Amino acid sequence: MDNQQGKLVALLPLVVFILLFLGSGMITGDFYSMPILVAIIIAAIVALVMNRKETFSIKIERFASGAGNPDIMIMVFIFILAGAFSSAADGMGAVDSTVNLALSALPENLLIVGLFIIGAFISLSMGTSTGTIAALAPIGVGISGETDISLALSMATIIGGAMFGDNLSFISDTTIAAVRTQKTKMKDKFRVNFFIVLPAAIITVIILFILTFGNESTVTSEAYNWLKVIPYIGVLIAALVGMNVFIVLIGGIILTGIIGMSDGSYSLTKFFGAITDGITGMAEIVILTLLIGGVVELIRYNGGIQYLLELTTKKIRSKKGAEFAIAGLVSSTNLSTANNTISIITTGPLARELSESYKIDKRKSASILDIFSCSVQGIIPYGAQALIAAEVAGISPVSLIPYGYYPILIAICGAIAIWINYPRFSKD
Repeated sequence: MDNQQGKLVALLPLVVFILLFLGSGMITGDFYSMPILVAIIIAAIVALVMNRKETFSIKIERFASGAGNPDIMIMVFIFILAGAFSSAADGMGAVDSTVNLALSALPENLLIVGLFIIGAFISLSMGTSTGTIAALAPIGVGISGETDISLALSMATIIGGAMFGDNLSFISDTTIAAVRTQKTKMKDKFRVNFFIVLPAAIITVIILFILTFGNESTVTSEAYNWLKVIPYIGVLIAALVGMNVFIVLIGGIILTGIIGMSDGSYSLTKFFGAITDGITGMAEIVILTLLIGGVVELIRYNGGIQYLLELTTKKIRSKKGAEFAIAGLVSSTNLSTANNTISIITTGPLARELSESYKIDKRKSASILDIFSCSVQGIIPYGAQALIAAEVAGISPVSLIPYGYYPILIAICGAIAIWINYPRFSKD
């Protein structure tokens, strides 16, 4: 029988996980010096040795039931298919063609604005901010080299565009995690989320236009192939019309294979190899998801989730207060783990409890989780996004912070949406 009384000590595994990951980064200056898998395994061991009233075998079974929760397993399957699609599309040149297509359509004096828009489209299509940054960062460096636009502004702009798609893409792991933990539908969450962050994107474009107006360059795009862009467009359209995410991703993989083999980019064996690479590339997030599912289940059973509920709801008097609590929880967790997906998976169950207690629409709670986690992830200088961009540009990741317009603005828009109770659902 579950423990109904909240217990602070039950949160020890989570505290251990955060201290190992964050503490090692603060000590070494490298927030990836402690492998996150090692940190969560140690946290899992701590969770398993707690609660001596239970036998170790029972605790293992409970851990396994948490890791094998249907929501967790569906998330894992989606991660696998998303990885396969992204790798297969990238392997046939879809990313390069998409980038070059966009560059060829942009006026020279709107290159920085264009970088943001291109990053938004690619990340929305690929579902990965780090992949988008890796593809666009060299182009951003080239633009800065041909103009007087600073490298920091160029790289931060790419990160902003990448976080747009990370927050909204149907195949982004953050979207998948937010939707699954809150038990809502992707298309419904997208509609709510999109209109909350749209003003942030528009204001970002205006700011970038003002900052770089009059700059011209000799940067030229290379050849592109319309056919190679079709898989991204197809996945985007299919997802927007509400097709099941499994069908969308499987269809995208098949379409990518057909186009890739028809134009000679792939042989059948190379296509299968790209799919395999994409699946294995998702191994870490899959293992993390399973282990966190098990740890969270033990924390819940031992009274940790109940304690957090009691703590966070103690001074909450309204639905608005509960929504701000969800935003604060996911933001603080993201600051600690430097991983927006993990922060959503970790705080998702608690957010769902708060939503049910205070009658928050599931679409809104999923959007809050995704918006605020992506905001923090796009700003912190020790996140993967900033580290990749800074490494390519040869600059300090700290220099990117003043130009993080979009990540900052989506947090502001998210806070305003909570404050004014936007959007208003029919049952409100």
